[in-house]
Amino acid sequence: MITLHTQRQAQRYVPAVRPLLATGLLFAYCAVFATSSLAWDEVVEKQVFEMEEFTTQGGETIEDLAVGWEAYGTLNDARDNVILITHFFSGTSNAAGSYSEDGEPTGYWDAIIGPGKALDTDKYYIISSDTLVNLNAHAANVTTTGPASINPQTGEPWGLDFPVVTIRDFVEVQKALLESQDIDQLHAFMGASMGALQAIEWATAYPQQVERLIPVIGSGVADPWLLATLSSWAAPIRLDPNWNEGDYYEGEPPLDGLKEALKLVTLNANHWEWANQTFDRSWAEEDADPAEDINARYAIEKTLDDIAAARAEQADANHLLYLVKANQTFIAGHGDSLEEGLAAITAPTLMLYSENDLVFSPSGVRRTAELIEAGGAEVELQTLEGNRGHLDGVVAIEQAEAQLRDFLGR
Repeated sequence: MITLHTQRQAQRYVPAVRPLLATGLLFAYCAVFATSSLAWDEVVEKQVFEMEEFTTQGGETIEDLAVGWEAYGTLNDARDNVILITHFFSGTSNAAGSYSEDGEPTGYWDAIIGPGKALDTDKYYIISSDTLVNLNAHAANVTTTGPASINPQTGEPWGLDFPVVTIRDFVEVQKALLESQDIDQLHAFMGASMGALQAIEWATAYPQQVERLIPVIGSGVADPWLLATLSSWAAPIRLDPNWNEGDYYEGEPPLDGLKEALKLVTLNANHWEWANQTFDRSWAEEDADPAEDINARYAIEKTLDDIAAARAEQADANHLLYLVKANQTFIAGHGDSLEEGLAAITAPTLMLYSENDLVFSPSGVRRTAELIEAGGAEVELQTLEGNRGHLDGVVAIEQAEAQLRDFLGR
């Protein structure tokens, strides 16, 4: 029987602009309100994994593939203390720590990664990698191969000639990364949102290698609601004339479309409770009344615009489109039957989710749990409380600290 845990916690008032602009948002800009008491204070070393050649699930070849990765903790002699973490739609491999001695902690899961925490770096070796077609293709601490990369055959950016890639392709690259370190067994696999899809796919594709499965705010298939939501994120880019059918690398990038896309992502990843509790009907500029000026905005509009503009500086429009497609085509097991895909999972599973999620429906998460259990695996469900909706899978993850510790220690 599936065990359901409900965690209640007082909601916190969240200041409107500064925390959002400072740290980003899940599926677009991950608002993690880390403090020095919560953060893992080690300096993170970003490393790069390379493959001379990679064949996609569609049979296409990608030469000179590279993804960035980082690790926290120490790999033991038996190589059996590994936890693999996979990131969300607009995330990076920076799950914990900072890139410099005097830098602010930037990891999206600093609250649970570190000495003595649920993902104890004194006990576990935690690996986190950038995905293929990472959204943040122009960020200094991201290494990824995608449409913005140079095609070795032409010497020019791939653009839309880059092969369509899937969540299973992300998994296969991660598997090769682990094999390069002689790792063939995972103590656990944990990921949020798109990271949850990767975790589920790992457990369906390689069930004997995943000992524990922890999908956070994600389910076993991109349902019609998610398909449409993702499509709405892609639309502004395609409508921007600078997109030019993906051929913009020698000209002006489609920044206007990219900003509007990221604004939609930001809004969808949150919840109306957050918006209504954080903002009132204040104007963006005190002397610009929206009732009198067609160009005047409200404060919430300006905040979302500022977040999107900051995020777009490091993002790539084509990469967003490829991520949309990878998420849309996801079904556990990379086949035609969700039931068969999820039935392949043998690992005990802990699913964390929000009943206020506007991206992955709570009913879809519960259905995923039922199908995993139907295949014979033990499943636990725990809700994460808050006013952020989908984003509570990151900003409220510390609510599951005790259960994560217990689950990983079994």
